[in-house]
Amino acid sequence: MDCAYTVIDRMNCKTVWRWSVPLLAVTVGLCLILPAGIYAQRGQRGAQATQTPRASAPVDITGTWVSVITEDWKFRMVTPRKGDYDGVPGTVDAFRIANAWDPAKDEAAGEQCKAYGAVGGMRLPGRLRISWQDDNTLKMELTAGTQTRLFHFGVGEVPTGEPTWQGYSTAQWDAAITGRGEPRKGDLKVVTTRMRPGYSRKNGVPYSANASLTEYYHPMTVPNGDKWLTVISELRDPQYLSETWVVSSHFKKVADNAGWNPEPCLAR
Repeated sequence: MDCAYTVIDRMNCKTVWRWSVPLLAVTVGLCLILPAGIYAQRGQRGAQATQTPRASAPVDITGTWVSVITEDWKFRMVTPRKGDYDGVPGTVDAFRIANAWDPAKDEAAGEQCKAYGAVGGMRLPGRLRISWQDDNTLKMELTAGTQTRLFHFGVGEVPTGEPTWQGYSTAQWDAAITGRGEPRKGDLKVVTTRMRPGYSRKNGVPYSANASLTEYYHPMTVPNGDKWLTVISELRDPQYLSETWVVSSHFKKVADNAGWNPEPCLAR
């Protein structure tokens, strides 16, 4: 029988291990095989396919949402009077342009949608409908001005054409760390650039082509089961703002397509 055995070295008062040749061969073979198997298992775990932004979403913001205007009512529910730019951290040039606002000129130039771009449109009363256009793109449709925004996940090729009212938006998930067994949480971060110059308020408060808009979409469920979406917007514009302008907008989830009635852009 092949096995390990010992020899007592009485002269030096120690035990010397001896191995039979077959057992030694088996032991060496296991040493060579086991690590390879372990590494292979690790490799299998590391080779899992990367999830798409749609599959990896920590929260679900799809559906139809209606704006709930509880702040800045006089600037959002109705068109503010000319020259009323209270609360805007604007520059001298911005206020000069706002004081010269003339909706008739915007209509004549075919620019009735200047207040319905990515900056101003989110502040107007109406509904949002958010859905996945594909696994890497969220689509937001707005009843205000019948506008559509696209949020692109990942590194893509930024268009080089003319700027548009809604600009070009890149998106990423900001997932929160939660305990084991707890529901996933997080926000959607969207950065929009390449916007056509427009109005942040309908009465002619301007933002330039150099402006950038950063938004954080935070969904939550209140105790009665209603779902809410808070959007924190940070507008930066070195031309028309003296500092970052931060505002918050609130939306409540409603039944799909409830009250869906897209409206045209209006300059007045």
